[in-house]
Amino acid sequence: MFIFSSLLFFLPIAYAVPVDPITGATSTNNESDILPRVKIQNGTIIGQGLGAVEDFKGIPYAQAPVGPLRLRAPLPLNKGFGTMIAPLIPNSCPQFITSIDKSNLPNNVIQLLSNTPFVQVATQQSEDCLNLNVQRPAGTTSKSNLPVVVYFFGGAFELGSTQLYDGSSIITKSMILDHPILYVAVNYRVAGFGFLAGKEIMADGSSNLGLRDQRLALKWVQDNIAAFGGDPTKVTIWGESAGAISAFDHTIINGGDNSYGQGSLFHGVIMNSGSIIPAVPVNHPKAQTVYDQVAAAAGCGWKADSLACLRKVPYQNFLNAQSSVPGFLGYRSVDLAYLPRPDPSDNFFPLSPEIPVSNGAFTKVPIIIGDQEDEGTIFSLFQKNITTTNELVTYLTSFFPEADRSVLAGLVATYPNNPAAGSPFGTGLLYNIYPQYKRLAAILGDAVFTLTRRGYLSTVSSQVPSWSFLSTYLSGTPVLGTFHASDVLENFFDLPSIPAAVAVQNYYISFINYGNPNSITKANDVPWQRYDAANPVLLNVGALGVSTLQDTFRKESGEYLVRVQHDLRI
Repeated sequence: MFIFSSLLFFLPIAYAVPVDPITGATSTNNESDILPRVKIQNGTIIGQGLGAVEDFKGIPYAQAPVGPLRLRAPLPLNKGFGTMIAPLIPNSCPQFITSIDKSNLPNNVIQLLSNTPFVQVATQQSEDCLNLNVQRPAGTTSKSNLPVVVYFFGGAFELGSTQLYDGSSIITKSMILDHPILYVAVNYRVAGFGFLAGKEIMADGSSNLGLRDQRLALKWVQDNIAAFGGDPTKVTIWGESAGAISAFDHTIINGGDNSYGQGSLFHGVIMNSGSIIPAVPVNHPKAQTVYDQVAAAAGCGWKADSLACLRKVPYQNFLNAQSSVPGFLGYRSVDLAYLPRPDPSDNFFPLSPEIPVSNGAFTKVPIIIGDQEDEGTIFSLFQKNITTTNELVTYLTSFFPEADRSVLAGLVATYPNNPAAGSPFGTGLLYNIYPQYKRLAAILGDAVFTLTRRGYLSTVSSQVPSWSFLSTYLSGTPVLGTFHASDVLENFFDLPSIPAAVAVQNYYISFINYGNPNSITKANDVPWQRYDAANPVLLNVGALGVSTLQDTFRKESGEYLVRVQHDLRI
């Protein structure tokens, strides 16, 4: 998904709606007169859609983080915007599509071109991007009180946009089931704009800005969603990959306290491929290296106040500078330059995520969490020089700066040096495109996603209702298997003939409505067994439908990862 979603950003888009340049009034033609409109705290939104789903896209939920507000925590809107026609395609936040290394031309010409003004305009990238989309069934009113799902996109905390995640399919399905839902998708800052770290960032109180954007959006939902017909007491947060990690992070932010006003920000969590990512602090030397590289590339490295300089450099300069570090679609893979890092100076996100989970300091709400069978394959395509066990251990040492080499050697030893045991799983000796490919793919997939999920559930499933799944519907696909983010297709596209897609949407709609994936029953549904660490059963989402599967595969590796999780901070 990361690969083809990156290409989608290059599709040119243009849209204009007639508005009086003096009064701001909308056109009085017949079409605009019948378009849906909703009055919220800061103004009136005129939506789109004359069919089954009504769209209110690009609604601002914060002040534009531009000028002196660049690299600062988001601020709520402080003035009204009058009447606004929702655009068909809202601005996306600036992207880190791939890294820029000007010393390696012409190989990196495409990387430079991805940040040119033409591509920025064509994909509607802008620093003024803190907006969200609301989509609802046609005919919904402020009295409908529909359950709400809030979606956070994935993209390795480097790229992504609500442009790619339209909720029409799942909304339509919810209407067919007669259990309608309301869908919200949130744009938040990514890469250097949203997750730059370093001691300068920590001293300024400006860490984890992308998470702070999301948190402010959740508060916006509480304040405004009733006007659209949503029930603020029934909000589920949902994300995939970086979005799933974000959704998990919201369960530990502020020590697990998600209260807001007289209620709570959310009441359930769905995590597709992502949960705990142990991380070194925002001021750790590893994080500082990224900050120093970005500051130097922007021409700010020699300044006494480099952060103030970064706020003042032209947009294009900062865009290129934040793209000067390694990207996830490259040799460094999931050793990410940008990700949520604990900031011990701030109660917002002070601890490495495994600590509050171990301490029980997380939001106690029902959860769904699951993975694709071959999470690590797309992240292991670029390391063909790794041919031996020793080289594999050496490669992993840079991921985890606080781990002793012996710890990593112990982890690698739990994975046989045999392609038949590697990922894509179940493919025997096939598809080992370089000597350690399938072994590395298994390790990265398990350590970042699949077996970390199991460790997480071993702690939380006794405290909150939990359901877990493994998707295997692309099993046997050459080289990639059931690869990371392939589930986006089933969740967001209309695939009525694919049993897995139908089943998963049924379960999710039930969970969003009732906090339980089994509350909406159909004759062909397989009951999704609640997860129990003593008898861990997964829903197996296969090509021909769903079944059950014991969550006991690669047991030795899973137990080892739990024992050394404090050492494996990225």
